[in-house]
Amino acid sequence: MLIGYVSDERYVATPDVQLEIINDAVNIEVRARASGAVYADIPPGEYEVTLARNGFGSKRVRVELGNGEPHHFRLLPDRLLGYAWPKWVRSGERSEFRVHSAEQYKLSLWRYGWKKELVQPIGWFDEHGPRATVQITPDGDYTQTGIQWNKFGYTSPHHKQFITAPKRSGLYYFHAKGESGAFFSFPWIVAPAQPTAKIAVLLSNMTWNAYNNFGGRSNYIHPDRLPPTPTVNARLELRRYTDPDHINYDTTDYDPLSFDRPEPICHIPEDEEITGPVEGRAPCHIAPAEWRLLGWLEREGFDHDVYAETQFHFDTLNLDDYKLLIISTHPEYWSSEMYFKLKAWVFERGGRLMYLGGNGLNCAVEFLDEQTCIYRNGDSRRLGEGSSFESRFHLRHESEANLLGVVYDDRGIMTAAPYEVIDDSHWVFEGTGLKNGDTFGHESQHARIPGGASGHETDKMSPASPANTHLLARGLNPNEGGAEMVIHEPRNGAAVFSSSSINWPTSLLVDTPVSQITANVIRRFAD
Repeated sequence: MLIGYVSDERYVATPDVQLEIINDAVNIEVRARASGAVYADIPPGEYEVTLARNGFGSKRVRVELGNGEPHHFRLLPDRLLGYAWPKWVRSGERSEFRVHSAEQYKLSLWRYGWKKELVQPIGWFDEHGPRATVQITPDGDYTQTGIQWNKFGYTSPHHKQFITAPKRSGLYYFHAKGESGAFFSFPWIVAPAQPTAKIAVLLSNMTWNAYNNFGGRSNYIHPDRLPPTPTVNARLELRRYTDPDHINYDTTDYDPLSFDRPEPICHIPEDEEITGPVEGRAPCHIAPAEWRLLGWLEREGFDHDVYAETQFHFDTLNLDDYKLLIISTHPEYWSSEMYFKLKAWVFERGGRLMYLGGNGLNCAVEFLDEQTCIYRNGDSRRLGEGSSFESRFHLRHESEANLLGVVYDDRGIMTAAPYEVIDDSHWVFEGTGLKNGDTFGHESQHARIPGGASGHETDKMSPASPANTHLLARGLNPNEGGAEMVIHEPRNGAAVFSSSSINWPTSLLVDTPVSQITANVIRRFAD
């Protein structure tokens, strides 16, 4: 009978795994089939199961078999991985570094600003026992529960691997390097213990988590729940490839996603420099691209404090301590608490917001605890042609255009182009020499979708935009899909500037007008 399946960290079927199944009455060995399926002629009951396959970590588990649904055994391949936990802290607080390695490795801490700065070497790590630096994954769907590395085998206080956050706020990266030369880097967000500047910058770690499919699920791969069988061939089985209507969200019930997982999509290669291209499919819209904004701020001399979005949700960030809040690149997922706190700060208390990204604040997030959230996508069929709803966030609350002045739509998606100046008389263009009809934003480090600062995903004005929303420039993407760069000023000194493009931050370091426009707004807003 079918007793279970074996899959890896991406929920891909893992064949040819040896399974030794034992209890007081049974002692047999079987192998996983090509589909990952495990068949065994055993009576229902509790068993000790040992799993082994070359290239993967072996493990023993005690499980009930044969009493219901097939059990999902999970194995972890021999590759260098790691993450900090918590992934976001304040200066002076501690995180544990959790590294998975089949060989001894060296660890160091770096700060990623205009330059990569070595903060401290942390040391070499191995253990007396064979392969003791190899981590263990839980069985089942650990995208919901977290992967819980270092939970087992680190009972001694001397084995706990903690590091105290540096005094200076910023985006930090751990560098792990094996004796073979294998390299893996993972981010750590350090907020200030107390505010130190007029400007706060939010890093979009809720979007990082939404796109992280470690464990087999993300908000794009099996967003509602894991299917009953592991993947054998993605193009033949995953709905994003098999559904001709490409409807990824068609329910109101979504399983949670835990932050307690490695994020390979945020890895930055050891030799990558801030002035170079952002290579790869994912890095161009998450942490590696946001690094470019932070580096540009340092290059231009704009002092700032860095926070994770989750720290804003849980009140580590007090907006009233700052003149200006900057969100950037792809802040797609926000809680309603964050949205309405920010909206009140802007409209009621004169706060100033710069939105230097695209497809932002587009979907509501609900936190179950500090490490687990549900992405409330809703049923996207309600957003079809003729709908009065403008976004997934609008399905539950209101259109984000009420705050940002713009909202995402899919015209121009996965294209890139320069912007065209619409109103050269506005102060945002001071010092650029640009006139109406001129173009800017030709240069970009965005290597996935090259072509200009208006791109990847873009936002436009809508019926929900405030009445005083002013169009400054428009991207020249096909099908009227260009980003609409806008500004609106509610009252009491409040102001909101939106570049409306994911590509904007990856043009800051290489396109002079994009840099000048951004600097003009910051100087005005942070005054």
